[in-house]
Amino acid sequence: MIKSMTGYGKASATYNNKTLTIEIKTLNSKQVDLNLKLNSSYRNKEIEIRNKIANILERGKVDCYVVKEFVDEAPNLNINTALFTSYYKQFEALADMVNAPKEHLLHYVLQIPEINSCANKEIKQDEIDILFLLLDEALEQTDQYRLVEGKCLEKDLLLRIKLIGEKLLEVNQFETIRIQQIKDKLLSKLNELDCQSLDMNRFEQEIIYYLEKLDITEEKIRLKQHLDYFVNTMNLPTSQGKKLGFIAQEIGREINTLGSKSQDANMQRIVVQMKDELEKIKEQILNIL
Repeated sequence: MIKSMTGYGKASATYNNKTLTIEIKTLNSKQVDLNLKLNSSYRNKEIEIRNKIANILERGKVDCYVVKEFVDEAPNLNINTALFTSYYKQFEALADMVNAPKEHLLHYVLQIPEINSCANKEIKQDEIDILFLLLDEALEQTDQYRLVEGKCLEKDLLLRIKLIGEKLLEVNQFETIRIQQIKDKLLSKLNELDCQSLDMNRFEQEIIYYLEKLDITEEKIRLKQHLDYFVNTMNLPTSQGKKLGFIAQEIGREINTLGSKSQDANMQRIVVQMKDELEKIKEQILNIL
């Protein structure tokens, strides 16, 4: 199973003249990077909300917005005017000190919990229960979105892996020709030399060693195994983005070794094509959970 780290979910409900809305957006990231915009009345539940989001979404850059809006009429405010005036004057003095604009001072001062006793009013448990039900719903939508995106990624990755496998099979048709070309080249160079002083037994051993070093049988076997392992990992019941990234690195290592040993223009062309497909795979893996 493949899950994308790109997701979206939104849930809302009306309760006692209030509309609660939770919106979640996720993108790719190596760890959980959570940006939580929480209504101040739910601040005491922030840690619990953060833990729940992190446990379910696991990885990714997450933006979560928890909004409370009053439908018909605003709640009765109990403003501490003396404290408000004191804070406002201090903010105004600071703005004058650094020559900063003052148009948003009122907004900032009203955000201070001590100013408005309504902001500190205890929230009923029923409202908290609704809040977490909405959070569950938004997280479920986000997770389903990730699954749908993951299926698209899975189709593309399987196609790229299949193409690399097909290119690997094309290598075989040039393998015999490549070895013969290397032998012919060595013999040609040998004929240009004065061989009377050479130890032919030692020379033949060196030639055999050289040809064995250029043999790519092991690389082809390992590359095929890595391709199969990649597909098997994709079929695991949980998404394995980090593991797929590691396997892709191993695939790249074997492809590079094939290229360095090939000494054949046709095989070099195939290696370049395999590298191109692998780069597309690596780009997609960055968005896999």
